[in-house]
Amino acid sequence: MARARTSRSVPSKTRSPWRRRLGLAVKLVLGAVVLAFAALLTAVYIARSQLPSFESLKSSPNGQMIRVHAADGSVLVSLGPSYGEWLTYDRIPAVMREATIAVEDRRFDSHVGVDPVGIARSLYVNYERGRRVQGASTITQQLARNIFLNNQKKFGRKFREGILALALERKFSKEQILELYLNKVYYGGGAYGIDAASRKFFGHGADHLSLPEAAVIAGLVKAPSNYSPTADAQAAVGRAGVVIQQMVRNGFISVDQAREANDVGVKLAPAPRQNSVRYFTDWALPQLDLLIDETEKPLEVWTTLDPAMQRDADAAVRANVPKGAQGALVSIDRDGSVRAMVGGTDYVSSIYNRATQAQRQPGSSFKLFVYLAALEAGRTPEDREVDEPVTIDGWSPRNDSRRFSGSVTLRTAFAYSLNTIAAKLGQAVGFQTVADMARRFGISTPVNTHPSMVLGTSDVRLIDMTRAFASVGNKGVAITPFGITRVTADGEEIYRHEVDRSQVLVAPNVAAEMTDLLQTAVNTGTGRAAQIGRPVAGKTGTTTSSKDGWFLGFSSGLTTGVWMGRDDARPIAGLHGGTAPARAFREFMVKAVAKRPIEQFETAVTLPEAQLEPDAESYYGSPDNATYGEDAGYGPDAVPAPEQGTVFGPERPVVQPLPPQGDEPQQQQPRPAQQPRPDERLDQEWLDRVTGQPRRDAVRTPPPARGAPPARPTIPAQSGERPNQ
Repeated sequence: MARARTSRSVPSKTRSPWRRRLGLAVKLVLGAVVLAFAALLTAVYIARSQLPSFESLKSSPNGQMIRVHAADGSVLVSLGPSYGEWLTYDRIPAVMREATIAVEDRRFDSHVGVDPVGIARSLYVNYERGRRVQGASTITQQLARNIFLNNQKKFGRKFREGILALALERKFSKEQILELYLNKVYYGGGAYGIDAASRKFFGHGADHLSLPEAAVIAGLVKAPSNYSPTADAQAAVGRAGVVIQQMVRNGFISVDQAREANDVGVKLAPAPRQNSVRYFTDWALPQLDLLIDETEKPLEVWTTLDPAMQRDADAAVRANVPKGAQGALVSIDRDGSVRAMVGGTDYVSSIYNRATQAQRQPGSSFKLFVYLAALEAGRTPEDREVDEPVTIDGWSPRNDSRRFSGSVTLRTAFAYSLNTIAAKLGQAVGFQTVADMARRFGISTPVNTHPSMVLGTSDVRLIDMTRAFASVGNKGVAITPFGITRVTADGEEIYRHEVDRSQVLVAPNVAAEMTDLLQTAVNTGTGRAAQIGRPVAGKTGTTTSSKDGWFLGFSSGLTTGVWMGRDDARPIAGLHGGTAPARAFREFMVKAVAKRPIEQFETAVTLPEAQLEPDAESYYGSPDNATYGEDAGYGPDAVPAPEQGTVFGPERPVVQPLPPQGDEPQQQQPRPAQQPRPDERLDQEWLDRVTGQPRRDAVRTPPPARGAPPARPTIPAQSGERPNQ
């Protein structure tokens, strides 16, 4: 019995299995926590040892700044990040520090770089709202992200951000961290740091910010693009009110101070107008990638833009562009430097650059290449052709007057844009030859070889057409437009533009004869509205139903091209190349060349034999039955009326009678010795041989006597070989 009692009184030492498993799990968790903590400490101290010094972080930029200068040295625009003066902690206004802490990290002074309380609060709010509405990043985490990481919302990035934040707190004091943050964080509009933001938005440094101004700047960090005063002043002020409420809630200011700040408000500095200068900088600056390799140092870029010419160009386009339409202008100097560029009527509403990007049909301004090909093939301005019905591969061009003028000189045909003559010339030299000539002179868009191409049915860019006219004005030597003259980095020149004057496109006498034709078109033809009181050579162009109007011309070494039309290519009543575009050209060029010496062209103007009313060039038939009208020029700005006896209407100008013609053919005079023979190749040897020789018109065939029918010279057939460029 005693033994039995003893066995019942001894408790069992066996533990239940679940308690053993629980104990083991606790030990494993504690071990994992210890290991994780040890790993975290190791990672933090490794990161701390690799962090740059405070002075290094102060001097490191956040990106490459580019400052663009005009030709006169003035600053056109500053692009990329801008940095103000570095303000030490004691120079930063207390209201700026307090506003930032109140809205971005109210527990900044107490956490260790990562705020567990803030994380828990953020998780709760986001769960309650059903979406992410609140972040938990501390000021230290934001600083780590801005300096070392990116803005990708991924777990890996957030983990590295936390490690770096803890390391920053171990290496730097709270004052140093806040100083780095306020001088390096992005505030929108390209401004990094509170001083750059204060100068941009308020026009003064950040060392004497008022409470409302500090609230505006502090409120920008959350969404710089949404709350930027330059983008939405109302949103910026509303966000500043939220910041002030947070400052009251956290005890930084009193209710009375908040009320006074709301009553005083802020005065924003006027934002610089994004005018047409940006069309030029948007075109020129991407070329830096091809010119230099520097991607980190701040750059000073000197350009060709003339601020006065740019203002005049902008005003000329705005003053003359038809209502509801757009306009573009490019002006190129004799060395290729772009002096003015307007890509639209308002850069703010449309950054699309119609001077360099838009592709539109040039109308009769494309006849430049038709006549260049004909002149190079041996024709002269005094040669005669018959304006008569013609059909080429099923296509029948017509003059808008529905009439034909009979035998006319090429000068007359060009001055008044007679379509039948252009078609005949294109057929004679070959449409492929005309296309090759266009490409030779810098047309970079595809050029078709249908017969109608002579009337400008291929899309082109304004800058390319202006370049082509400039090359003609440069005596046949190629001109390449450029906008950047030199670039410096930290005061050291790393690029300088060199002008290439070695590429001869056509012989000088061909360029001179083309200039002769262009000058006649302005003096007596479709371009009379472009006269500026000194020698001018140019050509108009108008496309189907007045969808596009062009004028391109040069004087005193400056070449300017103007285009007007609608972006949706809808017709514009009354738009012709000889009206609004020519007037814009005149208004710009009168001022642009005012201080330049008057330059006479190498050829004197020879008036056409008959004063035709400017013809609206058009065509019909296969393959395309659209109509291309040219520069009728009616209305208050129309060209002077013809002499008494001429009858014309808005669509049917009538040609004055030509002199009577005899019945006996007149023999064509022999071609001068320096002219290329039909079987002679137009290679560089030929160009070198004719360079410097007397022009063809010095020994031209005299015009036929009145009363005798002129001969109809035929352009030699081409071999199909592309002329030497």
